[in-house]
Amino acid sequence: MDLKDKKIGFAMCGSFCTFKKAVAAAHRLSELGADITPIMSETAFSTDTRFGTAEHFRSELKALSSKDIIATIRDAEPLGPKALLDILVILPCTGNTLAKLANGIADSSVTLAAKAHLRNNRPVVIAVSTNDGLGAAAQNIGKLLSRKLIYFVPFRQDDHIHKPNSLVADFSLLPETVEAALEGRQLQPILG
Repeated sequence: MDLKDKKIGFAMCGSFCTFKKAVAAAHRLSELGADITPIMSETAFSTDTRFGTAEHFRSELKALSSKDIIATIRDAEPLGPKALLDILVILPCTGNTLAKLANGIADSSVTLAAKAHLRNNRPVVIAVSTNDGLGAAAQNIGKLLSRKLIYFVPFRQDDHIHKPNSLVADFSLLPETVEAALEGRQLQPILG
């Protein structure tokens, strides 16, 4: 697989328990030749958690690119008019961000990046990570599955015993999902 010189926006939202895997997925895209533009939601950019400090994850993501991390609405806006990306990846994508995307709300760096990018008729890849994917967020996943230019990294229940509504994408399938989305197709099977 060759993603050489593909301009990929890599946006992280606040599903903090997945951040180590998310950064590893971004590294994999970089290893495949992608030109990464790092994007973080305001919460992801500034919140220290039991999974690590915000500074640690910012430095990990920043190491992939010579570009500054986009972490404000103001900095995300030029992605559209300047057509800076070939594809935008949102990994992890929380239930909150799913709801905003499904309902056209662009009030964060990540959701505005998606709105700005979609205006250029270019693909967005979503890697869901939410504890209510089979609950309240299910309707938003359904809405987004039917939208043009929206593609999902295949996902599954991550703990059907203790968290029966929780869904998480298989981050290892990100490169294949990006390649498929750039060709205008959804990687299958979408449910693992």
